[in-house]
Amino acid sequence: MKYPKYYIGPMSKIIVDTINEFCNETNNKIGLIPSRRQVEWNGGYVNNWTTKEFSEYSKNLILKRDHAGPGQGYTDDDGYESLKYDCKHLNMIHIDPWKKYPKYKDGLLWTMEMIEYCYDINPSIEFEVGTEESIRRFEPEELDQLVKDLKTNLENKIFNQIKYLVIQSGTSLKGNSNIGEYDKDRLLSMVKIAKSWNLLSKEHNGDYIPVNLIKEKMSLGLDAINIAPEFGLIETLSYIHNGINIDKFWEICFDSKRWEKWVDKSFDPYTQKLDLIKICGHYVLSDPKFLDIKPNIDNIIKNNIKQKLHELYG
Repeated sequence: MKYPKYYIGPMSKIIVDTINEFCNETNNKIGLIPSRRQVEWNGGYVNNWTTKEFSEYSKNLILKRDHAGPGQGYTDDDGYESLKYDCKHLNMIHIDPWKKYPKYKDGLLWTMEMIEYCYDINPSIEFEVGTEESIRRFEPEELDQLVKDLKTNLENKIFNQIKYLVIQSGTSLKGNSNIGEYDKDRLLSMVKIAKSWNLLSKEHNGDYIPVNLIKEKMSLGLDAINIAPEFGLIETLSYIHNGINIDKFWEICFDSKRWEKWVDKSFDPYTQKLDLIKICGHYVLSDPKFLDIKPNIDNIIKNNIKQKLHELYG
């Protein structure tokens, strides 16, 4: 498997279709990173796909579960039921217990146990370890210790299935903005750690930052980056600019309540209708109420998504 530079969130069916077309047209590799809320063993908000259905539909792309683990789905579970299906149907799994278990020893134990569980089901499954800065900040020394402890406590054949280490250089999302502050020294130190363990470095939350900054990071050794809600915004803006009923779109988004986690107390959903739609639009693209008002602009959406992809690969 040739590992891609970019991993993109499958925010909607048309985004998946466009990425597949782009890869066929350009011979580039792109990975898809479904979260548990987007695609799950019993269905998610993206096209109501189950993990099995999503893998069958997207079989020509590299599929990696993003943020597998406890408390990462709609319910406060241990994540193991989800993992069981991930191991059978996906190529890679990001093991991430850090949201629920931020203490180092707890997170390490959960990471090891989940990796061993997955390996027992599918010895070919590959892993990504660590987490993004907005979930749990790691200092370089602690990140190095994490890999060291995994190496020490896992069998070699299992440890060797770890391919990616999540590094942190200052990315964090709020609304439709990246509010992180880029720290070049932090990037360099963490990339060095990944390379010292023969792992690929990957950063999360690459949305809404200049393409030239992403390319600068890669020139400094970053191997890959995740981009997700930005592609949902591209589709949402395509609808806004091409004749959709804004009031009905807003109502569907408002009723979903998916916007609430992304805004602060000063946000007024009634006077900031377009802002709410931009934040929340991608969550409702498979909602039957949205499909009733959806304009037939698939070609426009695909062209807008491909334009961004060409910028990334240009």
